[in-house]
Amino acid sequence: MLKKISYMTAGESHGKGLIGIIEGIPAGLQLTEEYIAVDLLRRMQGHGRGKRMQIEKDFAEIFSGVRHEHTLGSPISLIIKNLDWVNWEDRMAVGKPKKEHKKVTMPRPGHADLAGMMKYDFDDIRNVLERSSARETAMRVAIGAICRKLLNEVGITIGSRVYQIHDVVDNKEVDHSLTMSQLNDLADKSSVRCLNKDAEEKMINVIDQAKSNGDSVGGSFEVIAKGMPYGLGSYINADGKLQARISQAMMSVNAFKGVEVGAGFASSAAFGSELHDEILFENDKITRSRNNAGGIEGGMSNAQPIHVKVSMKPISTLIKPLRSIDLNTMEPKLAHKERTDSCAVPAASIIGESMLAIVLADALLEKFGGDSIKQLKKHIESSGKY
Repeated sequence: MLKKISYMTAGESHGKGLIGIIEGIPAGLQLTEEYIAVDLLRRMQGHGRGKRMQIEKDFAEIFSGVRHEHTLGSPISLIIKNLDWVNWEDRMAVGKPKKEHKKVTMPRPGHADLAGMMKYDFDDIRNVLERSSARETAMRVAIGAICRKLLNEVGITIGSRVYQIHDVVDNKEVDHSLTMSQLNDLADKSSVRCLNKDAEEKMINVIDQAKSNGDSVGGSFEVIAKGMPYGLGSYINADGKLQARISQAMMSVNAFKGVEVGAGFASSAAFGSELHDEILFENDKITRSRNNAGGIEGGMSNAQPIHVKVSMKPISTLIKPLRSIDLNTMEPKLAHKERTDSCAVPAASIIGESMLAIVLADALLEKFGGDSIKQLKKHIESSGKY
């Protein structure tokens, strides 16, 4: 559903690395590898992450599209090398391997394994799991960082926090006076990205309990964008609606299972008089009594903060695997086991920030246009409404 920006990722979890290409970023945006590295590091953190994050040192090398720290308007390509490749060179070789390797034939419940095997007529689940792995999201975060930089140039900022892991819920609302930089600074200080110290301790305990039981846990996070103008998205056509574009982007991440905008599912249990955000005029500005719409009405941004909640399922690979079958013999077996996280919800919130950044940058360029950052800012200055 992207209109002005297009991106693609390539690469396998244990291959040489990940490759990303993003097209549509205007010329003149200041961009460095160090800026992208900040979000990549944030993605690698979090209580419950597995040993893979101890091996990798994710760093996106800008391969093209940037000169002297400024974008050229041409496609930007990125490379993240997998440091673990040295342990997988033969098993993941492009050419013929030096020796025969055992095929993976016990699909994991909840993973792409079985459906992927059937779809592509594979006899080795390795061919599926390498690409369907969450490792691919490292490149999405790198691409999202570029879009975040574009948004920051025009005053749009994005932050997130985790409010639930398993059955532990932080019911306290985010302080609306916080800037998104302040929100992220607070959340990043927590190993589970939770703002509530009591809930944080309980979240850590439930993750540790799951890990000791050979299990995994999921959870939920919220992503907020401030500085929005009126009119990103459209009510004209279905694929132009901003909430549809955001939902598609979030749900394109394998482990994300639900998306709410604003009050979300709670809207169905409220009266209209309780739910809808009354329109006020205060201090020479149109304001709202609340933000149950999550910053989107009629498929368009309404100048209030964009507010999105996302739920993530528990990781599919378990230390103590679930029941499965051996696809060679159809006999009952335990599912295949790879290195895994017991919880990746804190990292998922960073991925959520990145996906929202991509959609909002695209919608911004769709509305205001411009081949350069200078032109984009001029267009926003002349016609943007807040």
